[in-house]
Amino acid sequence: MAKLVLIRHGQSEWNALNLFNGWIDTKLSDKGVEQAKEAGELLAAEGIQFDQAYTSVLTRAITTLHYALEEAGQLFIPEEKSWRLNERHYGALQGQNKAEAAEKWGDEQVHIWRRSYDVLPPLLDSYDETMTVQGKTYPAFDRRYSDVPEGELPLGENLKITLERVLPFWESNISKDLKAGKNVVIAAHGNSLRALAKHIEHISDDDILNLEIANGQPLVYDLDDNLEVVSKTTLTK
Repeated sequence: MAKLVLIRHGQSEWNALNLFNGWIDTKLSDKGVEQAKEAGELLAAEGIQFDQAYTSVLTRAITTLHYALEEAGQLFIPEEKSWRLNERHYGALQGQNKAEAAEKWGDEQVHIWRRSYDVLPPLLDSYDETMTVQGKTYPAFDRRYSDVPEGELPLGENLKITLERVLPFWESNISKDLKAGKNVVIAAHGNSLRALAKHIEHISDDDILNLEIANGQPLVYDLDDNLEVVSKTTLTK
């Protein structure tokens, strides 16, 4: 029976500032570093031996994975990064303060943009290389996306589109490892992990709105040969 562990990255610098983060590549805050290390301590206490690690191409997820694996004594395991595990792209909301956005558009509208399954946020107008958010260039022009076909880079996403983006990588890589009996750890983001959980647990479009994955608290699945969930545990202190 294979184990799949999902870890939401620790608090980022922009999380701490209450800004929409999305694809903007921010670092972990001091609190986020501690959360990542605590995730590794929890994994070490659980005694799970991993065969493969996956993460996004965003720094906060990559460093969370590394801190966690180091604390668990497994920094040596194979690791693969994919843009398909990136956070949901928040479109034109990226870089905006969440409280200020609520004042501008109303609490209800911002809540719908943040939590609904299939409602899109305001989209970016175009792939403009001069576009910056809080002084940072729109990340589609970062060279880490140079191999991604232009039409696949988003101008904004809801959870439905995020799931559609994540699933090809699940099918081509992650699920194959699990079916081979490997234990897999994924360090990624709140919405890319919620999308995976929706698929794994067969959660309805309505019920997924209530699923929260806490920063730095590993979610452990035991999966059978058909990748159906046998058990699910959230590791906490």
